[in-house]
Amino acid sequence: MLSKQVNERLTQVSAGTPMGELLRRYWHPVATVPELDAEPVLAVTILGENLALFRSDSGTLGLVAQRCPHRGASLAYGIPEEDGLRCAYHGWKFARGGQCLEQPAEPADSTFKDRIRIPAYPVQEMGGLIWAYLGPDPAPLLPRYDLFVRNDVEREIGITRLPCNWLQIMENSLDPVHLEYLHSVYMNYVFKRAGKPEPTTTKHHERIAFDVFEYGITKRRLWVGDSEDSDEWQVGHPILFPNILSVGEPRFPQFQIRVPMDDTHTYHVWYRCKSTSDGVAARQSPHDIPVLDYAYKEQNGRLIVETVSGQDMMVWVTQGPISDRTTERLGTTDQGIILYRNLLLDQITRVERGEDPLAVIRDEAKNTPMVQIHREAEPFRVAAGDNDAFAARHERGTAPV
Repeated sequence: MLSKQVNERLTQVSAGTPMGELLRRYWHPVATVPELDAEPVLAVTILGENLALFRSDSGTLGLVAQRCPHRGASLAYGIPEEDGLRCAYHGWKFARGGQCLEQPAEPADSTFKDRIRIPAYPVQEMGGLIWAYLGPDPAPLLPRYDLFVRNDVEREIGITRLPCNWLQIMENSLDPVHLEYLHSVYMNYVFKRAGKPEPTTTKHHERIAFDVFEYGITKRRLWVGDSEDSDEWQVGHPILFPNILSVGEPRFPQFQIRVPMDDTHTYHVWYRCKSTSDGVAARQSPHDIPVLDYAYKEQNGRLIVETVSGQDMMVWVTQGPISDRTTERLGTTDQGIILYRNLLLDQITRVERGEDPLAVIRDEAKNTPMVQIHREAEPFRVAAGDNDAFAARHERGTAPV
């Protein structure tokens, strides 16, 4: 179990908190390119800050404080212009860097605007996502993890806003054994109750292991009856520090990204990919990537438990807004969770010493052309049905998580 103080140290994400300061050393996705195409100004909440994301008339991106300093109206309903964002209430205009440019009702010779500045943060596009950095200068490089920049995959993005702290979601990624029960035993129970054939065969873990590497932690599992030459043991699944899980097989790789909105809400991105036929370049533009709303509950309020992603979200959400780790009892199979928590605490200490934490990239040579995380898929021919939503491939317990 953890003390109340350590639990707070790991879960509180606002500016000035230990974890909040650690997470501000990384770039995080806050929206998708298609969403910003549909609406050029979006309300964004990340790390306890309410912000307005916009694309100006010149095509440049901006991310500024949502609250206008004049009378408090939301800039998320502002007017994007060539050089900034104008408040709809009284027309105050702000540059991408946060400086107030115009105050139409003030005298022409007023210098009032020169003394007004709001918080503003750098943003970049990559892989159909809009990424933001809320930390101190100089900003590190936006990591070019392979799935975001490869040209031989087609992409689909699922978005869920979950009413729970980010850490209980991430800890699930360091818990290989839950696959055996949640996504197999429980999956079969759910299907049996619905009068459907059981979709999975339960396998048992013989061994699990975790290795810290340059960009995070690799989790590995050995199933009973499998050889140590198996990919699950030799290759495993990387957890990219601090908040990205890599899962799936080479033909259907995916990232799951867990972005803290505040202490009790998480912006969850399901970044699913499909390798193109024979490795040819995909024709898909970032503006054409399907963006889906991944629901975690039915209209009647009952949590969805018929799919892998639904089962995961069920256990995350039912732990409460912030899991009370003072009452937990960890066992030997929780070694990955313990390792991850200790790694987080170690990196918080590094930041407090003024050092860069794990997986912060500042060397362009390491980031070009990409940071290779996944193995390339063997060439294959597209078969009938392969163009269905990628999510279907992963929803019946077939993809290790």
